[in-house]
Amino acid sequence: MTKMMRAQVVEAPNKMVLKQLPVPEIGDDDVLIKVKYCGICGSDWSIYSGKYAQEKLPLITGHEFYGTVEQVGKNAQGINVGDRVAADICLTCGTCYFCRRGDGLLCQSFTQLGIHTDGGFAEYVRAPWKNIYPIPDSMDDYTAAFVEPLTATLQASKRMDAKIGSSCVVIGCGLGVLHAKLAVLRGCAPVIVIGDSKKRLQIAKEMGVDYTIDITEVKDPVAEVMRLTGGVGADNVIEAVGLPATYEQAFKMMRRGGKLEAFGICAQGDCAELPPYEFVLGEKKVSGSCAGIGNDWGDAITLLAYKRVDPLPLLSMVVPLEELEDALHELRSNPKLFKVLVSPDIDKRVIVDKDI
Repeated sequence: MTKMMRAQVVEAPNKMVLKQLPVPEIGDDDVLIKVKYCGICGSDWSIYSGKYAQEKLPLITGHEFYGTVEQVGKNAQGINVGDRVAADICLTCGTCYFCRRGDGLLCQSFTQLGIHTDGGFAEYVRAPWKNIYPIPDSMDDYTAAFVEPLTATLQASKRMDAKIGSSCVVIGCGLGVLHAKLAVLRGCAPVIVIGDSKKRLQIAKEMGVDYTIDITEVKDPVAEVMRLTGGVGADNVIEAVGLPATYEQAFKMMRRGGKLEAFGICAQGDCAELPPYEFVLGEKKVSGSCAGIGNDWGDAITLLAYKRVDPLPLLSMVVPLEELEDALHELRSNPKLFKVLVSPDIDKRVIVDKDI
């Protein structure tokens, strides 16, 4: 008899259905993971609302998953049933022009678990064994659920390559808080976070950020950044919102010769006005970063294991798998919510942050 599992399926924009589906069958090069927790990301809302990857529907979303190994393909090495693991969600061909250059994120057939193929908002998820990273016994379950989001910010930090003592501005206080924490670890100074949530900005301060700019109170964040950087502008700016207007602000608050790390995903077709004059005579630079890949996962696990990054202040609550759709809407409407985890193993909510 086929073993079944519960899974939340986005069948069409704004339509999510809890279904009973067959547990994924694994191949010789796969493992089956029993999901413990899967975090809700902004991209999950984008897929649910039809803004992104609509052509992939129906789909089990959820890419911030962590769990234990349930089944192991015969070619897998060093992985055992019961191991606590996270999985690199990036699936690449390994043979195209970009893969052979070591640019897997640009792979011509690039897909990601939970974004283009079925992911972790289910009891089980299938992943290639070579993408599996063990979670140390010393790491608690909640922290392990933050491995994937940390990999994304870590890749951006590596691409930006901010120097010790250089200033860094992060626009956005969602994943922007983790971007800012990595800038602090790099020795950037000052580190400035711009956002619209007093709660999240306070968490950023507690993580070592030097200044926060609340756009509900400050009308001109560009002018404020210029003031805080002595009128020069920022050495580095990370855009972690995904709006043309904030990209334009980011470009304006950079110093001459500064660098913009593009992280926030705009809607396809959106355009921002970035004056070519500033690229030439101002020698301003822009680079992009879309996800963590490969040993970003190992590095993220190391940072979490050695507590260089403590993500637990970001955690608001854990909800049952059955409440995923409600939680997606609550994250849009309740400004006190930060990170929400989904678990197939519980039947009622666990409130971690009593202030929500």
